[in-house]
Amino acid sequence: MITQHVKIPQDRIGVLIGPKGVVKEDIEKKSASRITVDSNEGEVYIEGVEGGDPLKALRVAEVIRAIGRGFSPENAFTLLDDDLLLFEVISLAHLSSKTLNRMKGRVIGRDGRARRVIENLTNVKISVYGKTISLIGHSHRIKTAHEAIAMLIAGASHSSVYKFLERTRRAEGEQEKW
Repeated sequence: MITQHVKIPQDRIGVLIGPKGVVKEDIEKKSASRITVDSNEGEVYIEGVEGGDPLKALRVAEVIRAIGRGFSPENAFTLLDDDLLLFEVISLAHLSSKTLNRMKGRVIGRDGRARRVIENLTNVKISVYGKTISLIGHSHRIKTAHEAIAMLIAGASHSSVYKFLERTRRAEGEQEKW
């Protein structure tokens, strides 16, 4: 029997549980696991159910972490549906609060445009929450999105990041023809 423990921010517990407990129930059904939430501490305990798929039970921790890092339950559930999807967290905790807000703003862009462009050109979901930027996608695409985000944080112009993403996507498309 697999038992795991995950800690998520207090303000994300309601999202994890969902209205009338529906999100938590969906996770339990899709993963054959039992989830216990300590709302006061933000502690989540995951227990694989006897006879259930142990890999799905292990993935539940990632789904819960993804919800804790700002993803909607729908986006987080994709981790259970596709075994090849990865969840990655980029920490920005090393930045001062003034720099942190500026960098988060660069990644999000005006009216969310930069984040949308990166998501569309890489096919990766992005969540900017707290002192982190989180990604859900396939490994090679996460690598590209991570690189684009690093370029923005390093001060590259949005247009040069978009050009990098378009070049990468074209090169990837040419490789897939072979």
